[in-house]
Amino acid sequence: MIITAKLKYLRIAPRKVRLVADLIRNKMVFQAKTILNFQTKKAAKPLLKLLNSAIVNAKNNFQLEEAQLYISKITIDEGPKLKRWRARARGQAAEIQKKTSHINLVLDEIKGKIAAGGQRIKKEEVGEKMRIKKEMIKSPAEGPKLKRKPKVIFKGEHPTIEKIPKRIFRRKAF
Repeated sequence: MIITAKLKYLRIAPRKVRLVADLIRNKMVFQAKTILNFQTKKAAKPLLKLLNSAIVNAKNNFQLEEAQLYISKITIDEGPKLKRWRARARGQAAEIQKKTSHINLVLDEIKGKIAAGGQRIKKEEVGEKMRIKKEMIKSPAEGPKLKRKPKVIFKGEHPTIEKIPKRIFRRKAF
């Protein structure tokens, strides 16, 4: 079931709104809400209100669960520009364009199983993940192999371990 919500004449430039919209595109609804809550951009608040409106529409009109919804499409289009003028040198005037945005948000329902993180899972992926877990249980002694092991250096009585630099491109490596 496709649910759409629209916001027109938002007084933020479309270029700035697209930065925030790109973060939530193709995300689960609860993930998108979290991203928008912690976003410092001005466009995050109207997008969050629009998302909440779309969720409420899905619940009331179509009896869908919030956990089953994801953002399938979000487009930010350019609205009309408010034209203003600013005085400049030698009696001239410069035009100022105050841009507006139109936002179209489309929610869709997920069909199939959902993972704990809200991602869609196919049957083949479930089988592959189980196989990998079983292999890890069979051979726990074999851990991931390191590319470079620290060397033990004997100086006098006490052995010391060679330090591996944490950062390579620093003035002082250790």
